[in-house]
Amino acid sequence: MAEVPSGLLEACVVVGASSDKLRDVYQLHQQNKFVEFPLLDAEVLQVHIPPFVSKEANSGHVIGPSFSRVQRRRSFIKKKRRDRAPDLTHNGGAANHSEVSSATEDISVPKDLDLIALPQLCFPGGLQLANELREDAYHFLVFTDLLGNRTHGVVAQCYRAVQSYQEAALQNGHRWISSKCRLFSPFAVCVISKFPYYNALRDCLSCLLVQLRPARQADLAETMKEFSAKLSLVPLPPPGQLHVSFSLRPLLVVLPSREDHDGPIIDVDLHLPLLCFSHTTLLQILSCLLQEQRLVFFSSDWARLTLVAECLLLYLQPLTWQHPYVPVLSRGMLDFLMAPTAFLMGCHISHFEEVAAETEDLILVNMDDGIIQSSWADVIDLAAIPLTAAECFISRAESLQLHYDLEQCHLGSATDAIALQAQRRVWQGRLNKQIQNICLELLVNIFRGVQDFLNHEHRVFNSEEFLRTREPADQPFYKKVLDTHIFHSFLRDRLNRKQDSFSRMEQRTRNVAHRNRGVTESPRRPPMSELSWNGYSSYASPDNRLSKRLGASMPNLDQPSHESLTAISPVRPASLRKMTPDIGLKCPQKAVMVFRLPEFPPPLAYHYVQNYYSEMVASLGKAISATSPDESALLARYHYLRGLVNTVSNRRLDALEDFQGLYKTDSDIFPLQMVKSLVDSLPEADHLQADRRPELKRLIVRLKRDQERERYDTKHEEGTVKRFQLPKKYMQLDEFVKCVQESGMVKDQGTIYRLFDALTVGHQKQVGPELFRVFYTIWKETEAEAQEVCLPASVLEHIEPSECVFKLSSSVKTSRGVGKLAMTQRRLFLLTDGRPGYVEVAQYRDLEEVKVSSAPFLLLRIPSLKLRVRGRKEAFEANLKTETELWNLMVKEMWAGRDMADQHKDPQYMQQALTNALLMDAVVGSLQSNKATYAASKLAHFDRIKMEVPMMVPRTTAETLKHKINPSLELAAPRAIDVLLYTPGQLWVSVSGGKVMVFDASSWSLTHTCQVGNARLNCMLAVDKDQVWMGSEDSVIYIISMVAMVCNRQLTDHRSEVTGLALETDKYSQKVAYSCSTEGTVMAWDVSTLQVKKNFRLSCDRLHSVHCSSVTLWCCSRDSIMEVWRNGSLKHRLNLPEQHKGSAATFSAVLLLPEVRHTHTHTHTHDIISYEDNCLEIWTI
Repeated sequence: MAEVPSGLLEACVVVGASSDKLRDVYQLHQQNKFVEFPLLDAEVLQVHIPPFVSKEANSGHVIGPSFSRVQRRRSFIKKKRRDRAPDLTHNGGAANHSEVSSATEDISVPKDLDLIALPQLCFPGGLQLANELREDAYHFLVFTDLLGNRTHGVVAQCYRAVQSYQEAALQNGHRWISSKCRLFSPFAVCVISKFPYYNALRDCLSCLLVQLRPARQADLAETMKEFSAKLSLVPLPPPGQLHVSFSLRPLLVVLPSREDHDGPIIDVDLHLPLLCFSHTTLLQILSCLLQEQRLVFFSSDWARLTLVAECLLLYLQPLTWQHPYVPVLSRGMLDFLMAPTAFLMGCHISHFEEVAAETEDLILVNMDDGIIQSSWADVIDLAAIPLTAAECFISRAESLQLHYDLEQCHLGSATDAIALQAQRRVWQGRLNKQIQNICLELLVNIFRGVQDFLNHEHRVFNSEEFLRTREPADQPFYKKVLDTHIFHSFLRDRLNRKQDSFSRMEQRTRNVAHRNRGVTESPRRPPMSELSWNGYSSYASPDNRLSKRLGASMPNLDQPSHESLTAISPVRPASLRKMTPDIGLKCPQKAVMVFRLPEFPPPLAYHYVQNYYSEMVASLGKAISATSPDESALLARYHYLRGLVNTVSNRRLDALEDFQGLYKTDSDIFPLQMVKSLVDSLPEADHLQADRRPELKRLIVRLKRDQERERYDTKHEEGTVKRFQLPKKYMQLDEFVKCVQESGMVKDQGTIYRLFDALTVGHQKQVGPELFRVFYTIWKETEAEAQEVCLPASVLEHIEPSECVFKLSSSVKTSRGVGKLAMTQRRLFLLTDGRPGYVEVAQYRDLEEVKVSSAPFLLLRIPSLKLRVRGRKEAFEANLKTETELWNLMVKEMWAGRDMADQHKDPQYMQQALTNALLMDAVVGSLQSNKATYAASKLAHFDRIKMEVPMMVPRTTAETLKHKINPSLELAAPRAIDVLLYTPGQLWVSVSGGKVMVFDASSWSLTHTCQVGNARLNCMLAVDKDQVWMGSEDSVIYIISMVAMVCNRQLTDHRSEVTGLALETDKYSQKVAYSCSTEGTVMAWDVSTLQVKKNFRLSCDRLHSVHCSSVTLWCCSRDSIMEVWRNGSLKHRLNLPEQHKGSAATFSAVLLLPEVRHTHTHTHTHDIISYEDNCLEIWTI
């Protein structure tokens, strides 16, 4: 049977006191034997589980037309009540025989729904009768199973009068009770859902209680069943900007959708914690959650416990709480607080003293008073959230408008309850989004830069290096957080390259300099302009701090120091406190649409329910017709919703057709498992019909192909995250390569091979753990020494802001004075002793000679480094003594790298040369032998190329080449480039396996990386300002949005490898795209609707490409070049020249030159054809 999509309702349960208990209490109350009513045991009285109507299908399956998962079930009530009197009414009255029979039937519940603890949670303070009618009360529950899956409940408690039918009298046909005998019993209605729709379900229960108040006792069960059946007909909205609403009278209930596929459903008021706690206290609570402490919340209001706890966990999104979570504990569950693990629980404020006295190591949070303390002291002794992130959070939070009445006081009084409710919902949604942005920014500020310390190939996180970039005062916090489950899960998502809200904001708010550097600079060093602010003592890699766009409360790190703000003081000017919450965080606000469901039918009749679904399908069809093709995201949501409705109403083929439409509108929300289940459940007759529908046939074929691919694919473990550890045994070459890559020092395999040769000179070809430890330590110490360099302003004036000091010699005598020789990625300069001064030595491109010399000192000759610089008569000489040989190697390598970079217009050669030079330094320091310098020379890669095999650039190339980039630089091994595409301001590069890189065409820095399928891409085409089409080996055309940089639309009409794309504008100014595939199919697409306008098939051997001419198409295949009319009929065919027939030569590409019109009005089109044997020919047509 097909998998039925999850709906709003999982179960509806009625809980209260049993009728026999109520009868006993009532009799004692009549005798005035109670000073205070005793607490009664609550029991489950009714259970309502969908589906409520069903029909036997031909296949023998019972099809329940409701949005509910079909689950294995178990008996609950019959087993529990087998030995009891068959009376389930809870008002002391006698039920008729039919009611008793119905109530004692074997009621089954889903296997994963545990109702044993539910009565306690519905009455966490106990069930107690009252002698007066009390107000209805609501609270909220969260249930967690052994696998960590959560189910949510909303409970409404209300009171009804307890009657004794023996004492009741009839007056004028009405039943009455003496006022002195009045007794009221509470009962609870709990609606259970897989999804946290707290506000929506509270609205539903509010509407239910309106119906229950005047209802007779005998009608309660039927009213409850009808209410539950209506909720079971409600489909959930798909992820995105489409909500679902329905009327329950007197309210209109709205189900908000989750923002994206992996995002949470938010149906709570996120500002509640901000009303309960000060900003400082709130940050303390968040710090405790991030450090996975044992937290207990207290409040006198049961509802507040869950709502505030849910808000706090939403504040941490996309980080997720991994430990036990029970926001409401009844008085009989307090022993849960003795659990040894981290947890988040809540109980009544009356238990505060008891819990504080009898348990240890708890963080106690009093919601009513807004305070936090520990069970062993009044002060929390835990590391605080990093200061810069905390201050930015406080500054933004202070600007929020949290009071609805204050913001809406200029409006008149609403006379319509639904209008008033909608007005409040809009205000709350806007506030929720602001709070989400502020909390997400807090997390981005805390964990910014984590991805820079990840090795994706080996799934390693270098925690020690990450900690070294944090402020010393913040390191206790990070040391604690880095060992938590919540951070481990966060790291796993980063290693899996998950594009969630954190990734998007981190990329959006990362400052320009850091984004341009990306991951191409190796090794990692901070520029001197950044180090110069505070020196090493307070260095925290400003790229990992707050950027300019993250708030005016931080110093502007991109400006000179005299222009930036002074250090932040505890008391800030009000002008800095009042900030717009979305400064630096704004993104285009998407319009939210609400689809209103039709009015509910009688929900317990099968044919009425089917008519209801038909009406809903018709309404969705009208919505689809009224939506512009440009609004593809909204169209996708309508198709998704209609697919759900067709699924539960047993219209399988229509459902598959709707889900197939998601490929062209938004494939991110494609319900793969549901569609697989639908296909597997198709009866033979439906299979035959699907084969006659081309789109459904393609869908089924694709699903089967993907299943086969999954069966044979061997994927790496995506759940593991390792911490980098130094080796404990001798390493051969392969193990050494892996270890170096995991350490983050170098990624390039060729460089690591040369390092292996250097470290094993004169030894067996293996590196011992002690040698590697010394080498790694020296590498890191050199890095730290470079960070300790604090240059004065007089020196900084002479170097570029992006320059870093990578190597600093000891104080030596030179021909230009005494001082330290400094090496940056651009130049050598002398940092003079005494009053620090700057003496330019040379820029690498100006060097003419570098050699080892000797300088006289008394009767000795001291080794020195001698440099000749272009344009200077006198050579520069530095008495570097024992460091001379090393500096000679490093400077020569930098010089050679500079020459290579200039010749090839590729600055990455310079970065590689710098890495080689620093590795030489670490090798010499770790070997400490007479062969150390010789070993280091193994790393002089560019100097050796310069001396042995000069890489000369041809003159034509040198004259035309402007810049060269290497897309494989961040990869462990080089990859071939498959396709290139230039769009205004951007260069798109596709490498093997569907990996696409986007470079900024002005700075040539990497701006985006995305994965487009898993197969090789053959062609790319810019269709308009926002669409790039990519044809793939897997027969799919992927569509990428250039604005959002997401690939969520696909064209799946081709049946084989897509090899060519072309674009033209027809006579009606409509864009038409053409695509071709290897078997000869050519398709014409309407770009606006993504529909196939026409298609035809050419007879050829492997069609390579398609090009648009004035009125024809030019198509290139292996054996011919064809000119065809737009309808597919052949106009010309050019076959291989006679001299190439019978050989291995084939056509590989065709280039159309512009048409040339001669004086006698003839038009010629020149085609340049290339062959696989590198032969070029020019044809004139």
